[in-house]
Amino acid sequence: MTRCSDSGEENTENPDKKQKKRKKTGKNVSFPPDEQIVSGFAEHADRTDKSCFTLTDVIEAYQQSCSKYQVQPIENILRQLQQGVCGGGSVECLDLKGERLDHRSCEALEVVLKSLHFDFINLQAAQLEENGASSLLDMILYYESTTYLDISDNSSMGTSSWRALAHLIKQSACLSRLDACNVSLVDYRVQSLSKALLTSRLKVLHLTNAQLSGKSLFTLVQALKANRALQELHLSNNQLNSYQDAMQLGDLLRYNNTLQKLELSNNALADGGLEELCEGLSRQTKGVKGLILKNNHITQRGMKYLAKILPGLKALEVLDLGNNLLGNEGIQIIREPLMLNSSVLHLGLAQTNITCEGAVALAEFLAESRLIQRLDLHQNKVKLGGLMALSLALRINSSLTDLDVDPIPPQELDEFMMETQKKLQAEITHHCNTNASQLQREPSES
Repeated sequence: MTRCSDSGEENTENPDKKQKKRKKTGKNVSFPPDEQIVSGFAEHADRTDKSCFTLTDVIEAYQQSCSKYQVQPIENILRQLQQGVCGGGSVECLDLKGERLDHRSCEALEVVLKSLHFDFINLQAAQLEENGASSLLDMILYYESTTYLDISDNSSMGTSSWRALAHLIKQSACLSRLDACNVSLVDYRVQSLSKALLTSRLKVLHLTNAQLSGKSLFTLVQALKANRALQELHLSNNQLNSYQDAMQLGDLLRYNNTLQKLELSNNALADGGLEELCEGLSRQTKGVKGLILKNNHITQRGMKYLAKILPGLKALEVLDLGNNLLGNEGIQIIREPLMLNSSVLHLGLAQTNITCEGAVALAEFLAESRLIQRLDLHQNKVKLGGLMALSLALRINSSLTDLDVDPIPPQELDEFMMETQKKLQAEITHHCNTNASQLQREPSES
C-alpha cells in the first residue's frame, strides 16, 4: 500500500537541525532551503490534509522540475502516475527498469519521491551514473520513499554511489527489502554493504550472481553474524564452493538465529557443503524455515548428513533439493527422518533422478505425515507403479494439497496403461483438492 508523504513534521522540525541532517551524507543532492524545497511545490499544498496531493499535482510538479533541470519528462513515469490513484488508493510501484537516469533526470525526480511513498522502486538496469545514483539514493533515504528497492544490473555505480546506498541501508526506518543482483560485490562494494548490514533494518536481501565467493562472502558473513533483523538471504548463482564458502555459511547458521530463509540455488556446495550447512542448522536455537538447495551437485551421500538433523529441525517448513542427483537411494535415506520430522510443509524433489522405487518410499512418508502440503516430483521418471503408490497413500493422507508429477510419455503406454494413468492422476487430483478444501474450512470452523 502506498501513501502520500505526510510532511507535517517538516514545518515543526528545527531548521538548523534539519539542514544538518541533509548535509550529513555529503552527497550531490541539491536541497534548497526548507521553505523553497522541491521548486516551491510545497508552497501550494496543505501537508496536514489527509488527501495530500493529487497525482495531477505530482505530475504537474514533475513536469516543472524537468523544465528546471532541462530534461525531457520520462514518459514511463507520467504514464504510471496517470494510471495510479493517490488518497484512498495506491501507487504500488515506480518502475524505472531500463530507463537511462543521468544526474539531471535523477534531480528532476525529487518532487515525485518527496510526494509519494512506493511499495517498490525498480531501478534495475537504469544505467545510473555516479552523481545521479548518489543523489537519487540520498533522496530515497531522506523522504523514506520506498520499502523495497531494486538496484540490480547497475554496474557503473562507483564508490560514492555505494557509500550512499550503504547510508540508506543503515539509516532507513522504512526500507525492508533490497535487490542488488548481477553486480560484482567485491572490494569497497561488499565492504560498504557489510558495514551497513551491521545495524540495518532490512528483512530481505537478494544478492543473486554477485560474485560472493571467497573473501567477499567472508566479509558479508562476518556482518550478518551480528545482524538481528535480516530474515531472508538469497545467494543463488554465486559459485559458492564446498570448502571455504560452505564453512562460512555454516558459521552464519551457527551464530545468526534471525534468518528464516536461505536461498542457495545454482551453486557448487556439493555433499561436503551440505555437511557444513547441516552442522550449522543443528546449532540453531530458533531455526531456519526455508532452505533452498536446488542444483548444488548434491548426491545420495549428502542425504546422510541431512538425515541426521531432519528429525530435530522443528522450524523447517520448506526444503527444496531439486535438480540434484539424489536417486532412489537418497530418498530411502531421508524417508524415515522425514517421517520423524514435525515441520516440513513443502518438499521439492524435482529432477532428482527418482523412479518408481523412490516414489514408493515417498508414498510411505505421505501415509505417515499429517503436515506435508506440497510435494514436487516434476522431471522424474515416475511411472504407473509409483503413481499407484502415491494414489494409495493419499487415501490416508489428509494434508497434501499439491502433488506435482509429470505424465508418462504416451509412447511408453498402451491403451490400457494410458487409461490407468489417467485414472490414477484423477484420483491424486481429487484427493489433493479434498485436502485443500478441508484445510480451508478448518480455520473458519475454529
